[in-house]
Amino acid sequence: MRAIVRALCVFLISAPAFAGALDLLSNAQATGGLKEALQQGAEAAVSQLGTKGGFLNNAKVRIPLPNALEKTRPLLKMMGKSDELDELQTAMNRAAEAAVPEAKDLLVSAVKQMSVDDAKKILTGGDNSVTQYFESKTRAALTERFLPVVSKQTDRLSLANQYNKVAGKVAKAGLLKGDETSVETFVTAKALDGLYATIAEQEREIRANPMQAAGSLAKKVFEAIK
Repeated sequence: MRAIVRALCVFLISAPAFAGALDLLSNAQATGGLKEALQQGAEAAVSQLGTKGGFLNNAKVRIPLPNALEKTRPLLKMMGKSDELDELQTAMNRAAEAAVPEAKDLLVSAVKQMSVDDAKKILTGGDNSVTQYFESKTRAALTERFLPVVSKQTDRLSLANQYNKVAGKVAKAGLLKGDETSVETFVTAKALDGLYATIAEQEREIRANPMQAAGSLAKKVFEAIK
């Protein structure tokens, strides 16, 4: 993996003379190959996660209950309400599955707008560089898109509403911050984390096995530097 990254980075930065097929590739071709791989990865991630069970049945991205709520499980279990916690967690993951298809066009647009400099940063930024790129280009806009879709799924549950009321009061007192101030913001943040992580995983798989790339240019680039 590191050898692949180093080889393509050197090529993008200085375009030295490589033997064989790599000699024929330009900076534009190399960047284009990366774009093809990332677009394929983004579309595959949306398809994988944006379906029933995409989050709930996937241990890598399954969304847990907010930590503050999970801590109440023993008490609620004693009260005979543990089923409500399970129902809420299922609804949270279903909400993420419903929201993810909203991401496809923004992700594809972010790939198409990628510059050679963006490509260099991805290739020199380590294993989380793909995640960092997509987060910087799409997270704010996708948060706005996801929230209403997520809210539609979670608002119907009394436990979610109860949590939001309590969390809101605690947050005002400065005792709760960040994404856990409401069920909707928590689910949205976790859904995006899972989406970006899945895209990065798809891209790593294409680098490891270029022949599975959908685009001919991606195949050509990643095969040349393998």
